[in-house]
Amino acid sequence: MFRYWRWLGAVMVLLAGVVLASDFSAFVGADSMMSGPLALLMLLIFFTAYLLVFFEQQTGISKSKPMIFSAGLLWMLAAVIAYQHDVPHAEIRLAVTNNLDEFAELFLFLMVALIYIKQIEGRGLFELLKSGLVSRGYGYKGLFWLTGSIAFFMSALADNLTTALVIGSVVIAVGKDSPKFTSLGCINTVVACNAGGAFSPFGDITTLMVWQAGKIEFVGFLQIFLPSLVSFLLPAVILTLFLPCGAPAISREKVVLKRHGRMYCGLFLVTIVLAVIFEQVLGLPPYLGMMTGLSVLMLAIFLRSRRLPLSDPDREHNLFSELPEAEWDTLMFFFGVMYCLGALSFIGYLAWVSDALYLGYGAGTANVVAGLISAVIDNIPVMFAILQMNPEMNDFQWLLITLCAGIGGSVMSIGSAAGVALMGIGKGHYSFLGHLRWSWAILLGYAAAVATHYLVNG
Repeated sequence: MFRYWRWLGAVMVLLAGVVLASDFSAFVGADSMMSGPLALLMLLIFFTAYLLVFFEQQTGISKSKPMIFSAGLLWMLAAVIAYQHDVPHAEIRLAVTNNLDEFAELFLFLMVALIYIKQIEGRGLFELLKSGLVSRGYGYKGLFWLTGSIAFFMSALADNLTTALVIGSVVIAVGKDSPKFTSLGCINTVVACNAGGAFSPFGDITTLMVWQAGKIEFVGFLQIFLPSLVSFLLPAVILTLFLPCGAPAISREKVVLKRHGRMYCGLFLVTIVLAVIFEQVLGLPPYLGMMTGLSVLMLAIFLRSRRLPLSDPDREHNLFSELPEAEWDTLMFFFGVMYCLGALSFIGYLAWVSDALYLGYGAGTANVVAGLISAVIDNIPVMFAILQMNPEMNDFQWLLITLCAGIGGSVMSIGSAAGVALMGIGKGHYSFLGHLRWSWAILLGYAAAVATHYLVNG
């Protein structure tokens, strides 16, 4: 491990020296804030941080740490560059404040969603679903299609990350005696979760960001339902041809929904409706509706706890303390990504990339390429970068990039939060290389989905 860090540090020092000794003013323009070596050093820091995120499991460093540290470094360098170009301090502060507004909206929305999902999970709803599927006695092919279909529709409400964890655990539980079914079932789950999350603002972080940015109205995302469905069905049909025959052993385990489970589910649906009403009817940001729904949950828990005996553990119920460390790490990772990209945008990188892609090749080609890039970089930073670029696009093209970023992350297991999470719980069953063997089938689904979008919505 020490040797790994020693070599990484040596490479970083070497690259930093090359960058600082270079002059790229002729390439980007002498007056551009991107012309100096400090601007290139910012790129080096960002990609190094993302490399550490990429190898999170190997290094043992949680993904939020390098991104938050890099965010601070990048804004320090951006401030120095701005000073060299006589940019007023007020303009720098305004850029940082804009980053804070964007992160705060996403943070509050996701925090409420994660709290609700954690409470519903604690009441046993997901375990009930798992037990019901396992005990039915379906064959491997039946379970493959059943879990995939549930994942597709469930991710539209419960988000693709949570759905991947729930359905993935079902696939691993029922296929423990068949490694081939487990591997193909997990791949199918990731593809289904990302496809189902693409046509709903609640299904994926990328879709949520597009909705909160006001690019597409809530019901407008339903236009990419059919392309999303195609991106799930085509790979699923191909994978079905390679599934093993037979059926897993039937489980007789009995699971029941715990006390007040239906109340939590009902309040979650109410909260989602409130978010939609706040945005579509009242013209208010959707996170405010989510926070209002959270207050209803807190009041319901308080009123319920007053009726419980003092010895009942549910009497002292702290919603915020129950969020696991992994989810806080994810929320802080978003902070780091947003602030890193905000700093790069401030000195002009994202505008330069936007001109190169969207003016050089056109919105359609640029969006399809960006979707494929998200298979490697992860779809969340790709979508946030595009929103920072803010290219001139109509609704059709904004729907196209939403579709491509959502389903493009399925091409590789590291391209989406669903794939990364499933690799975490599916060690020995689902791996990067196992997913990569079937990337060609997922790419066919990606191409068919894009073609369907042009055919149906063009």
